[in-house]
Amino acid sequence: MRQIPPFDVPPRPPADAPEGSIRQSFQDSLILDHLNLAKSIASRYSAHTHDLDDVRQVAYMGLIKASRGYDEAKGVSFPAYAAPTIAGEVKRYLRDHCWVVRPPRTIQDVRRQVLARTEELTQALQRTPSPEEVAEDLQLEPCQVREALMAGTSKRPDSLDAPASEGREGLQGSLSAFGCPTDRLEDVLALRNAIRGLSVEDRHLLYRRYYREETQSTIAEALGMSQMQVSRKLSKILVSLQTQLLDEEAQLQDGTAP
Repeated sequence: MRQIPPFDVPPRPPADAPEGSIRQSFQDSLILDHLNLAKSIASRYSAHTHDLDDVRQVAYMGLIKASRGYDEAKGVSFPAYAAPTIAGEVKRYLRDHCWVVRPPRTIQDVRRQVLARTEELTQALQRTPSPEEVAEDLQLEPCQVREALMAGTSKRPDSLDAPASEGREGLQGSLSAFGCPTDRLEDVLALRNAIRGLSVEDRHLLYRRYYREETQSTIAEALGMSQMQVSRKLSKILVSLQTQLLDEEAQLQDGTAP
């Protein structure tokens, strides 16, 4: 995330300041009087407290930009003029600088709508609304709301060392938990490498028997062999693979692996 310089509001000019500084004084007054507006917009678009300070700095920049472009003679109140400008700066910053893995633009837009409306519904209902309630209010599908909320994990992925909630393991522990699909990953990779060393005919035989789950009789008929020949050939292949894997494991334990 890019570094944003600390926000400093210029001091008010002294009472005897020259006439040329009146405009600057007017802008400074607008900024000082509407800091809470910038803070509110920053909070609305920041879903994580660790992002809030950076987003707030961007909101302050948007407030300064709005103060410089505001023309009171046009009859529009400053908050009504400044709010879209501040929100635009914040949205641009979040879009361009806050995604480690950037989701599609449509998901980002839906996420901003969902976060803003969730805050409004929370105040109205005095509780956090469900994704279904937010989806109904925004006329979206519940799956769209859930996808938009899940996209927030693309901003800052959780650390493997992050502490878990009480009674649960952290991510690091869950990755190596018993029964996890990854707990035998090394064995699977070793087996794949061993299978690659087989002949084309042997790999095809394994493919039909254990991937397509064909019976030995079906394989025998398709390959013009007897069922006994298929059985013996499969046994020979499996013994060969087992011997190779055990030898490799022994070499790793002895430190003699190439």
